[in-house]
Amino acid sequence: MSSNFRTPPTPPADEIDLYAIFLSVWRQKFIVCTVALIVTLLSGVYAFTITPEYKVSSILRPAAINELDALNRSKIYELSPKDALTKVGAALESYDTRLSFFRANQNIFQSFEKPGRTLEQSFEEFNRNSFVIVFPDSSKKDIISSYIKVEMSYPEGVDGVAILNGFVNYAISSARGQVAADLGVIVRNRLGELDGRLAAARSSYAGRKEAEIASLSESDFLKKAQLQDELKALRAELKTRRNDRIEQLAEAIGIAKSLNILRPTTPSSMEESRRNTASSVMRTEINSQQTPLYFMGVEALEAERQVLLRRKSDDFSEGRVAQIARELQLLQFNRQIEMLNSRQNEDLFLDGVEPLRAEAARLRNLNVNMDFLKLVVLDKEALEPLGPVSPDKTIIVASGLLLGVILGVIAAFIYTLISRRLVEKELQILPGAAVAVPRAFSQNYEKVQ
Repeated sequence: MSSNFRTPPTPPADEIDLYAIFLSVWRQKFIVCTVALIVTLLSGVYAFTITPEYKVSSILRPAAINELDALNRSKIYELSPKDALTKVGAALESYDTRLSFFRANQNIFQSFEKPGRTLEQSFEEFNRNSFVIVFPDSSKKDIISSYIKVEMSYPEGVDGVAILNGFVNYAISSARGQVAADLGVIVRNRLGELDGRLAAARSSYAGRKEAEIASLSESDFLKKAQLQDELKALRAELKTRRNDRIEQLAEAIGIAKSLNILRPTTPSSMEESRRNTASSVMRTEINSQQTPLYFMGVEALEAERQVLLRRKSDDFSEGRVAQIARELQLLQFNRQIEMLNSRQNEDLFLDGVEPLRAEAARLRNLNVNMDFLKLVVLDKEALEPLGPVSPDKTIIVASGLLLGVILGVIAAFIYTLISRRLVEKELQILPGAAVAVPRAFSQNYEKVQ
């Protein structure tokens, strides 16, 4: 007896019947649609409940050269527009600058503060996820490509525009303050150097002055000693002359007494007196030899000798003594030394310090108003965004739909495989299945397939 039930042909193990798989999945399209709908609904709920993220940006460009002219004209701190932009960029990237801004403006960062976190921990989360600094391509050297772009991402409920604009202004002020501090340090160092050079000039002048005073004093001392030695020698010479004169007078007195010459006379007069002849003849004696001293007569010689014996000083007899006394008197006071010691402002006599004084005066009167120093140009301020940058609800829902379809297909395929295995097991446990399986069961199997 033949049976109408036929076992469906089984494809080879190494072949995949794509059409059969498609039909199996298509028969379970309810499962596919259900899974896709559920996943799409979940993605839609996620897209509409997640906190929106916004993004704002600000762009900085180099300042004009004339904005930095007041600083560069000082000739002690030169700053090009590109270097100024680099300084501001360094301030924007500085962790310390960001932390200082965070601490100074805690009222606009309240949304980042969470219970159980310190201020630094809250700042770390903000610093790690919020700011992005974009620099131009370093290979481009032209000024047009020089810029700094600051981007900030923030969740809904945070005033990101105020934070970014405030941070940019704070960083510019910080860089300006750093430039002012650098300028102050350079000025102080230059003034210290100039003061040191002036002090060295004063010390050199003081040394030269002391040396000059010592030289003048030594010269005066030497000259005074020489004059005193000369005066002593001259007085000794005068005393010797006086003693010699006294001896000469003593000898002449003796001779005059022996010749009985009491008053001054001449040899011819003595000859006439001896002849005792009266004559009215006047004689003139011409003799190239010096008349002996004893012809002066005893009275004159004795008188001169007594005067010389009573003499206490011979200074008046030599004009040089008076000259030496005059020179010694002049050496008592050195007016040049007095003038050197009486100088009130010795800086006026320093050599080669006029340029130093001029430079020091220029540095002390240097007036660079750092409040108006413009390091960069704020090319674009942060503005209120038109909409959030994330999440993109359309993409999320579309992705959820695609994922739901994929998961639905996978679920339908798995359901088909499980159903097929169950049917095969039922067929295997029935005895004489080739003749006893009702036709209705065969039809049900075909429906399942």
